[in-house]
Amino acid sequence: MANRRNAMSRTIRADYGQLLLLPPNVDDWVPADHPARFVRDFVDALELSELGFHVPEALDGRPAYAADLLLKVWIYGYYSKIRSSRALERACYDSIAMVWLTGNHAPDHNTLWRFWRDNRLALRELFKKSVQVAVKSDLVSLLLQAVDGTKIAAQSSTAKAWRRDVLEKKLERLDAAIEEILAQTERNEAEETGACRLPEALADTRKRREAIVAALKELREADRKMMHPKEPEARVAPCAEGQRLGYNAQAVTEARNHLVVAAEVIREVNDQEQLNPMIAASERNTGQQAVLTVADAGYFTGHQIQQAERAGREVLVNAPADYAGDGSRFHRANFTYDAESDEFLCPLGRRLAYLGTRKPERKQETATRLYRCRCGAACPSRAQCTRQAKGRTINKDGYYEVVLRQVLKQQEPLNRDLLRQRKQIAELPFAWLKHMMGFRRWTVRGRENVCAQWNLLCTALNLKVFYGVWKKGLLNMT
Repeated sequence: MANRRNAMSRTIRADYGQLLLLPPNVDDWVPADHPARFVRDFVDALELSELGFHVPEALDGRPAYAADLLLKVWIYGYYSKIRSSRALERACYDSIAMVWLTGNHAPDHNTLWRFWRDNRLALRELFKKSVQVAVKSDLVSLLLQAVDGTKIAAQSSTAKAWRRDVLEKKLERLDAAIEEILAQTERNEAEETGACRLPEALADTRKRREAIVAALKELREADRKMMHPKEPEARVAPCAEGQRLGYNAQAVTEARNHLVVAAEVIREVNDQEQLNPMIAASERNTGQQAVLTVADAGYFTGHQIQQAERAGREVLVNAPADYAGDGSRFHRANFTYDAESDEFLCPLGRRLAYLGTRKPERKQETATRLYRCRCGAACPSRAQCTRQAKGRTINKDGYYEVVLRQVLKQQEPLNRDLLRQRKQIAELPFAWLKHMMGFRRWTVRGRENVCAQWNLLCTALNLKVFYGVWKKGLLNMT
């Protein structure tokens, strides 16, 4: 028993009656190398007015919160996986680090949201500034960079979106219901005398019909099969949870420290026209051109590869099987073009002569020249080569040569190794965001707000890399 009492007397318990002879020093509440101190140093080194942040001036009434204080709250919040204005408001009371960072101030959620709303464009500039800091601190290597995109679900519910086919069926049922109500009213009027008043059900049904007609009109004008009335910019995309309304978040990542050097959000579901715009954004942010940019097959289009070549950008874009071949002998990739005779040669050495030209049907397409084999049944490998009754046909558009050069380049062993590195370079930031930071759905609506959130998220990712360098005193924030 004595041993038990001695053990109990050595436990530490809260003494709620303890009085402090001296007031506590708030600066002692967080360690010297705490991330909150790094966020303070980073923001204090910025010229917020030059980045476009709205600096409030309260000449009358209650003083306004300074822009740098509110920005520190948002940055540290995103750094710590706190992303809503209400959660940030609670953190200003509950988190010791946030209390220290704000100097024991607690801005409410409305103040925090207004700061976000008024500084969406400035948050883009903040991300660019983080890239510039990385370049000055020699953290960015532009020997190799990778571009990739990820689909993230919109805040608006997919289940509550307008669907054209569903609305059309509802409209048919409502029209049938209105006809039935009118027919019943006419029968009652024929059987009874006196004034006849239209039933309330008819007025309610007509109101619902008007709402559906208006929704269908918006869908047709936007040429959309599905749209959310509160977030019309969101498109149906293959997200982690399945087909959802969402946006396509793009990023360019450098290979050394996996820093994001360019960030954008687009409405288009595919990545086909994003290769050069994202490389150009990287060049603007870093002030340099990367030696090599790698991308997956979703970015492979003749137009984009040609544009990169003309701009002097070295790119490796994973070629789809349609271009690279699938190992079969008579794949299109094994047919070679003879420019002198303007003919294609098949793997057996037989010639495909020029047949005609097909005009372009879509934007970014070029006129396509058609070539056809005329061997017919005389070819011993016809069954393995084609099922076309008139003979094997090969198309050659205006991008044929540039695509061929890209495919041949990827056959070099060194370039194949570089393409294999693409996945671990490009997808690591997305893995951090989704798995480590728990970000799987936008918390704001509209592309402009979503862009601001994506830039702040990418800034937070970069700051996590900066933090380790800052602790060593090697971060150049001037």
